[in-house]
Amino acid sequence: MAKRAGITHRWSVLPEGLDPTAATGLYEADRWPGTATRMAIYAQAAPVLALRAIDDLATKQSLDGVTHLVVASCTGFVAPGIDQIVAAKLGLPPSTERTLIGFMGCYAAVAALRTARHIVRSEPSAKVLVVTVELSTLHLQATSDLEALLAMLQFGDGAAAALVTGDQSGFALGSTFATTLPDSAELIRWDVTDHGFAMHLSGEVPGRIAAALADRDFVRAITGGTPPADIDGWAVHAGGRSILDAVERSLDVPEQALAASRETLWENGNMSSSTLMFVLARLLDGLPIRQGVALAFGPGLAAEGFRFASVT
Repeated sequence: MAKRAGITHRWSVLPEGLDPTAATGLYEADRWPGTATRMAIYAQAAPVLALRAIDDLATKQSLDGVTHLVVASCTGFVAPGIDQIVAAKLGLPPSTERTLIGFMGCYAAVAALRTARHIVRSEPSAKVLVVTVELSTLHLQATSDLEALLAMLQFGDGAAAALVTGDQSGFALGSTFATTLPDSAELIRWDVTDHGFAMHLSGEVPGRIAAALADRDFVRAITGGTPPADIDGWAVHAGGRSILDAVERSLDVPEQALAASRETLWENGNMSSSTLMFVLARLLDGLPIRQGVALAFGPGLAAEGFRFASVT
């Protein structure tokens, strides 16, 4: 099932080498953990994973002088917030402005980067650290429902970090777009239960996305009027193989156009908000992009994104 989903690896913060369904694991066969237990793990593990992503970013880009911190996460709650925890661990001054984006799901990276872009446009000297961190494997559910099992199969844990500034380097973040597909509110959702967050991902989602992308006005809003075939950088949220297939067919772009998304899915699965960041990182390491489009889908069913281009 995993191979057919286009996934070879998914990663978890749960201890390596420990069977999570064993008597000493999180998911015991006869007693699955409550939400409090799962949130206790989130409070400890999410900041650690977020800081690893930030440390990786620091090897590529100086993080001195960060003025703002934007954190996105939908797989846990803790107060003081994960933004405060990360800021303290980094030794950021108390004057650092923090924004926490929660429960927006897979398109939260768009909201986080969009927020950072707005900050820099209003304060050109701002240096905004953007972090996404998701621990999806804390929310497995005891069920025999096939659709629910297939949804859980997609997800893994991951974190990513980026720096958004007014410097002329990396990707230039362009205009943004957002819409909610009609009559689709129940297709993607998280339900907070006594046993974690239950993910609902309907099998109708790929078809509904394909139908939306058949609308020329919708596609024009995404691409800014540029024909999809002329977009040389597609960063599509790797929500699943069928979703990528639907986007590829509907936009009539070659399979290679979504290579960064498929490779991310293959190696990491769906990491909710962190997935799009991984896709953008792959594109950033590749050839310069003249016209790029980032597109993600999430609860609602909402579609959000932005246009981007390499700064050379």
